[in-house]
Amino acid sequence: MKAYLRAASLLFNQPLLITPDMLELGVRWANQAMSLNIVNIGASDGARMIEDEGHSDRIALAEESRRQTIARTGIQVIDVHGVLVSRGAHLQPCETMTSYEGLRQQLRAAVADPMVEHIVLDIDSPGGAATGAFELAADIRAMAQQKPITGVINFSGYSGGYIIAAACREIVVSQTSGVGSIGVIASHYDRSQMNEKLGVKVTTVYAGSHKNDLTPHEPISEQSLKVLNDLVQDSYQLFVNAVADYRGLSVQQVIDTQAGLYRGKAGIAAGLADRLQSPQQAVDEISQAIAQARAQRSPTRIGMRAAAADLQTRF
Repeated sequence: MKAYLRAASLLFNQPLLITPDMLELGVRWANQAMSLNIVNIGASDGARMIEDEGHSDRIALAEESRRQTIARTGIQVIDVHGVLVSRGAHLQPCETMTSYEGLRQQLRAAVADPMVEHIVLDIDSPGGAATGAFELAADIRAMAQQKPITGVINFSGYSGGYIIAAACREIVVSQTSGVGSIGVIASHYDRSQMNEKLGVKVTTVYAGSHKNDLTPHEPISEQSLKVLNDLVQDSYQLFVNAVADYRGLSVQQVIDTQAGLYRGKAGIAAGLADRLQSPQQAVDEISQAIAQARAQRSPTRIGMRAAAADLQTRF
């Protein structure tokens, strides 16, 4: 049950930068899982992943190919895919997810890498946890002053996915890509009636008036509702202020989006994106600009960079 308790803590009683439909899917899953309507509940605990003999070789080949691509193009593409979570420990192997922790590490490595001249965030995310999102966005903004970082929406950059995009120097959308959902949502899970039907009565003893706030075993109280609403409103203010700052918009302009979803040209018209281009065209254009800049540099500097790339590929 440990995994389900952790998942519940990520879903309920905290502000989320995620689209309502994705939250609904998570709530449906949690309702089934935590109602114990599960077969072989402990199966995953006994499972053992068997690593095939060629696994490490494939990793080495993939890394070498990645380094060669960076040396050739000067671009590092970093994926921002799926649900966003605060830590790598929250990642689930059967679900596409990106952790703020892991993303920060990749970005720092790319900024420090002399072969990387431009960073592209390949964003396809409905958002996720509010915890850690604004800190990461601030770090991206600071790193974008050291090296250009472009957010390519491929094909959704909503809520938490959008705050990451907004922190980039530039946001590229395609005709069918979407941005926005600048809002915050939270859910409280009330199990009291289900417990009653099952003949379960939970008695809680606690000290400190807020210790039992947002308990799932009772209908939400006025006090708990205020606590949760305050969390949501606080995160919303952080969200709209950050987007306004990063995108050069007024706070009221951001609020006026009312967490709407904007596709293609509509996102550009709302000030939430900069230009219309397919993801591959955007990367190709950046690569061409780097190639032209390299051609204007001295051969000595190009040779030094190539030598550095070769060393980094070897070690």
